[in-house]
Amino acid sequence: MSSADQPATELPSEQGLNGRDRFLRACRCQAVDRPPVWLMRQAGRALPEYRQLKERFSFLDLVRTPGLAAEVTLQPIKRFGFDAAILFSDILVVCEAMGQGYHFRDGGGIQMDYRLASTSDIDKLQPEAVDERLQYASAALGLIKTALEGRTALIGFSGSPWTLANFMLEGGSSTNFTRARGLLEEDPRAYKLLMRKLRQAIIGYLRMQIKAGADALQIFDTLGGALGPDRFAAASGDWIAEIIAELDSPVPVIVFSKGVNDSWEVLQRTGAQVLGVDWTVDLAAVRSLLPANVAVQGNLDPALLLASPEETAAATRRLLESMGGCRGHICNLGHGVPPEARLDSIRALVTTVQQFSSAS
Repeated sequence: MSSADQPATELPSEQGLNGRDRFLRACRCQAVDRPPVWLMRQAGRALPEYRQLKERFSFLDLVRTPGLAAEVTLQPIKRFGFDAAILFSDILVVCEAMGQGYHFRDGGGIQMDYRLASTSDIDKLQPEAVDERLQYASAALGLIKTALEGRTALIGFSGSPWTLANFMLEGGSSTNFTRARGLLEEDPRAYKLLMRKLRQAIIGYLRMQIKAGADALQIFDTLGGALGPDRFAAASGDWIAEIIAELDSPVPVIVFSKGVNDSWEVLQRTGAQVLGVDWTVDLAAVRSLLPANVAVQGNLDPALLLASPEETAAATRRLLESMGGCRGHICNLGHGVPPEARLDSIRALVTTVQQFSSAS
């Protein structure tokens, strides 16, 4: 077994700023010794220890069992020493808690238990049930928080209203998400009803995660790029802004709206302290468009993790150098870790960041 295949036996030790302090300072655009690093989907399919668990438990078992969710969340921290851990869960737990369950299709993808096909279906959703039905997430966060011992930041998360609505209205995964956009145009009252219910559920869920110990929150607007610049604000951005305003969070909020690279002003208006950036744009150019007090997260191409460690390290170094050691940069991918990612390339990415000095 190579060093990349061998997980560490303990959580990373403190050296200078610890990971939690480094991550939170970067979220607030304060000076750090180096950029913090974590990766979206860092826990899960790429790790052999996760695959071993999956031989015994289903994905939903892992999500719904606090001890197992905590174990999976901690696996990449033990192996790679990331500065932040993110709760192992799924964006669709909010939909399930509201009364629209889901499962995985045999051929891959998500299948909701039913499709929202009418206003009466939307009326039946129960956003007030989130607090009771998602207690397993709160319990998992408590276990993770204890294990991290204040050395590594803990991130909670939710999907955005727009992204969740797409799955709910399509009835699951789709190659062409069209029904949410159709509802927005054809029946704006029904669309707003669904958005209001999702807003309530998401706020409740995020507040629960803060109470359970989350140091930061991320809102995944994964399908934001399906909207053009003319409709993004009304369909997604403004609803995210309402969530952040009502949440009045004591912890930083990150918004990652994948594929939304022409609406930075709208994203800035959400009130997020950090904006995630996908890999299709120049991160330094985006940074120059934003106020100095808004941090950026990203934005390495996930495909780099299928390349050699040398190529991954070189690309990571180029990104870090392009940012000039600026305050308010959290190093991450522009989307999630691919399941085929090479462990030695993940390690090369992390090591390159850890050896980088913001003063260089």
